[in-house]
Amino acid sequence: MQIESIQNSRVKEWSSLLEKKHRDKHRKFIVEGVHLVQEALKAHADIECVAFSLERGIPSELARAAADSLGVEWIGVSEAVIAKCTDTKTPQPVFAVIRKENVSPARLFEQPDSLVVVMDGVQDPGNVGTIIRSADAVGAAGVVIGRGSADVYGPKVIRSTMGSLFHLPIVEGDLKELLPQAKERGVRIAGTSLQSARSCYEYDFTGAKWLVFGSEGGGLSKDTLALLDDAVIIPMKGQAESLNVAMAASVLLFEASRQRDFKG
Repeated sequence: MQIESIQNSRVKEWSSLLEKKHRDKHRKFIVEGVHLVQEALKAHADIECVAFSLERGIPSELARAAADSLGVEWIGVSEAVIAKCTDTKTPQPVFAVIRKENVSPARLFEQPDSLVVVMDGVQDPGNVGTIIRSADAVGAAGVVIGRGSADVYGPKVIRSTMGSLFHLPIVEGDLKELLPQAKERGVRIAGTSLQSARSCYEYDFTGAKWLVFGSEGGGLSKDTLALLDDAVIIPMKGQAESLNVAMAASVLLFEASRQRDFKG
């Protein structure tokens, strides 16, 4: 199949997915570029179609996938269609339209003693994507995106994850409901606090833990702070006042991984 006109009804729907309200309405999102399309295919994401440049052809890295991926529609499109449906200044030769997965919070409780990352109003897309990537790197059981955080399915967040959003469950929800549910199941809720005297290197990250990270400017919300079981601080020898939230999350996640997976 080929589509060359930007007036085509499917193209109009695809291009609308650059806006959150339309991603929510259609329950779909777009990933751009060879690497992210590869990751989506490897993860058996619910792909509606893959659109590739008629002028440049199916990228060689995806040629085998195009032959083997049953149930995925491959559509040749014009450069004008690619430009209309993608977010990058220099459009990639391929993009995929993917249906959102409804991930139940129950998925986060399937593994005993699991490590889960929670974002409470993290608004910068790059930070949200990087935290998801770090969570994936340490083998976390999942990620919770609380209200007020950047849309995980926005183009900038997706690019920052480098494909990690396909590797672990991501739950969107209200932390005022999800955090108490976790506590009822014996999970301890931990977060950073500049007022805490407990170093993260002295804290016990083993067992069922949800690590919560707050907004870049205000930190954790009052509601979330009230639900914390443990507060820790990242000790800093130098003069920097604080760390970027994605950097702080990575420090804590890798300390948790060291304690949980690299004992002795």
